[in-house]
Amino acid sequence: MTSSLRILGIETSCDETAAAVVLRHADGRGEIVSDVVLSQLEEHSAFGGVVPEIAARAHVEALDGLVTEALTRAGVSLQEIDAVAATAGPGLIGGLLVGLMTGKAIAMAAGKPLYAVNHLEGHALTARLTDGLAFPYLMLLVSGGHTQLVLIKGVGDYERWGTTIDDALGEAFDKTAKLLGLPYPGGPAVEKAARSGDPERFDLPRPLVGEARLDFSFSGLKTAVRQAATAIQPLTEQDIADICASFQRAISRTLKDRIGRGLARFRERYPEENKPALVVAGGVAANLVLRATLQELCVSHGFSFIAPPIRLCTDNAAMIAWAGLERMAAGLPDDPMAVAPRSRWPLDAEAAARIGSGKRGAKA
Repeated sequence: MTSSLRILGIETSCDETAAAVVLRHADGRGEIVSDVVLSQLEEHSAFGGVVPEIAARAHVEALDGLVTEALTRAGVSLQEIDAVAATAGPGLIGGLLVGLMTGKAIAMAAGKPLYAVNHLEGHALTARLTDGLAFPYLMLLVSGGHTQLVLIKGVGDYERWGTTIDDALGEAFDKTAKLLGLPYPGGPAVEKAARSGDPERFDLPRPLVGEARLDFSFSGLKTAVRQAATAIQPLTEQDIADICASFQRAISRTLKDRIGRGLARFRERYPEENKPALVVAGGVAANLVLRATLQELCVSHGFSFIAPPIRLCTDNAAMIAWAGLERMAAGLPDDPMAVAPRSRWPLDAEAAARIGSGKRGAKA
């Protein structure tokens, strides 16, 4: 690259509406010029989870204003940006339609190229924006919709080593919280309750621990939580705290085994890497207990532990803009205006499906 590039990013894959302007300097450094996120937490909290129709309508109502605000904060006009990047999948199809169609309209009106970005690729490349990380590295994505361990070899070059065979980790947190009468979103609620709990009280299962493959499973653990709670009804506050602490500990031990095996595999693949890195992204990365487990694991295996700031671990448009910039810098082509949103879009298209595979493609 001989000059800097500036791009507008749009993210509407689930329950956050977001717009951002990100700059990539000629030397490859990234700079977030503006980053605006509007959460829909209040709209969905009464239902204990995201309602797709409500989410899509909220995106329609908010997105135009957020794009204007992002451009205003950045001090640029549409003519001064070099491209538009919008999330095209995976996610809720209604929200994806809103964001991608808005991105297409802006790109067409301003005469700019359009980049239809895989939301998972945004997470995968964020550490290069925040930490200037070089390829290759490992990424653990832990969110409400995904739990994956992916080898990041380059822009557009990903190898999925493990994924969930049932529930995502964030989904397991949400469902456990709902079962115990805790508020949505479940992750922060379970973590808060667990602080005063006894992690030794309930001996909960640690799914797939000891197996050579690097996949994850949390459905059985969720069922065990329900059985433990049912057996001691009615629940006291201390019972809930103890269940949450035991649940968190089971997950911590599971991740220690699964990710530990992944770090060992990386060492075998890249013995020349002196200080390789494990990047953790997704909303569940905010859990301090799980983060401490992964940090200790990285130290013991000689890895660097990298977790972008929490606001960039959860859904945001800065990561979408950056993924577009990475594709531009790598000389990858932009997308045609006929590009369609994809509710299912695995990051590694060559990996075998673990959960369902119908007309819409593999879920994970």
